[in-house]
Amino acid sequence: MQTAFTSREVVQLTGISLRQLQWWDERGIVVAARDGHRRVYSLDDLAEVAVICELRARGFSLQKIRWVIRFLQRELGQRLVDTVRAASEYHLLTDGRHIFLEDSARGVVDLLKNSRQPMLAVCLSDTVQRIVAGIKVAKKQNAPSRHLMAQRRKVS
Repeated sequence: MQTAFTSREVVQLTGISLRQLQWWDERGIVVAARDGHRRVYSLDDLAEVAVICELRARGFSLQKIRWVIRFLQRELGQRLVDTVRAASEYHLLTDGRHIFLEDSARGVVDLLKNSRQPMLAVCLSDTVQRIVAGIKVAKKQNAPSRHLMAQRRKVS
């Protein structure tokens, strides 16, 4: 599986704009490694970008999202992708003021039962799985062109 991604690949897989991705890097939200002047994103970085995009689409401010990512790293001591791999499912729950992390359907039900306000659930593992599927599809789409280029080189 691919482990390094260019800015353009991250944009293609997540739907974020190139300028927004650059701004997030400049602000330290998701920081890319550098290869000369090029930004290179790891699979962990890609997953974080995807989750941030998902949360933004659901109306979270970037300030709250930064807090969520830091909370996950601080409380779990791992990056987001490692956390998702360690268990089958994680959900972020919020009542608008508090954010909870639950790892079982029973826990989610108990929280909703005890809450007086509605909560928003974001499935982190589904977001990561969607990105991984996008990577596989992109590889398949690029594979025929690579094969043709290799054949052309042999003929020449």
